[in-house]
Amino acid sequence: MNDQKWIRSSLRQVSKRLTAEGHPVSHETVGRLLEKLDYALHVNAKKVEAKASHPDRNRQFEEIARQRQVFQAAGMPIVSLDTKKKELVGNFKNPGRSWNREAEAVNVHDFPYEALGRAVPYGIYDITHNRGTVYVGTSADTPQFAVDVLVRWWESAGCVRFPLAGQLLILADSGGSNGCRPRLWKQQLQEKLADPFGLHVTACHYPTGCSKWNPIEHRLFSHISLNWAGKPLRTWDTLLAYLRGTSTSTGLQVDAFLHDQSYETGLRVSNSDMKSLNLELHSLCPKWNYTIHPRPPLLPVSSLSREVIS
Repeated sequence: MNDQKWIRSSLRQVSKRLTAEGHPVSHETVGRLLEKLDYALHVNAKKVEAKASHPDRNRQFEEIARQRQVFQAAGMPIVSLDTKKKELVGNFKNPGRSWNREAEAVNVHDFPYEALGRAVPYGIYDITHNRGTVYVGTSADTPQFAVDVLVRWWESAGCVRFPLAGQLLILADSGGSNGCRPRLWKQQLQEKLADPFGLHVTACHYPTGCSKWNPIEHRLFSHISLNWAGKPLRTWDTLLAYLRGTSTSTGLQVDAFLHDQSYETGLRVSNSDMKSLNLELHSLCPKWNYTIHPRPPLLPVSSLSREVIS
């Protein structure tokens, strides 16, 4: 025997090569012998973690668990955020299978110009109540968009479920529109969430490459993918209906809304604007953990003048 392995050959090719080397055998026999030797066709399995993982990775998971315990004990809201895979709205193939008498006919090519638009499903998962809310954007996935829909959720659902809440814990990935790096994400949280509502917003980001541990991935997005698997998302209403129809035996309920506001990409936040934020970096893993406190309201000019005079 030598080191040559015919791992990419079909059964018929293996049969021909063996016959050419003086071992006549049919491809059926080759298949039975391989099965007897526990050989089968496999795809690559993603099981090996990167060797150079971040040294604070485990400590960050412990910090996230600690923060969740603290907020749960205090009855404060905890939400998990992320953007689901963007979808073309139109007569396009949707991966997966569904029960039908015959396959649904869809476009041969997924050309974006033939779509009604590109949906940006941004999910907000309320861990305490097992409720998911998906805002389907029609524009760019920017930090402004992420904070706008979070504010929209807080006004319609968050403050109703947690009327006495003065703090909010956000669990998010380390990248994307709600990542730990974008300055605009922090600045928008300050101006649109912390200051207007008086909320102390704590954000904990999962380390790079660990997004699958974000609760929204396996407790909301995975069920949405199963619910619309194999079903073309031909219209916006169809997409929203599949989102709202997602449920589980453990009581998951999903609300879905269209968010058709336009957003500009490439916006930057200056150093002076960053210094004006009431941002507290945590001592443990400050890159991934921080709290944005509401800034004190500015006094009216007339009130300020009277104070100085007196």
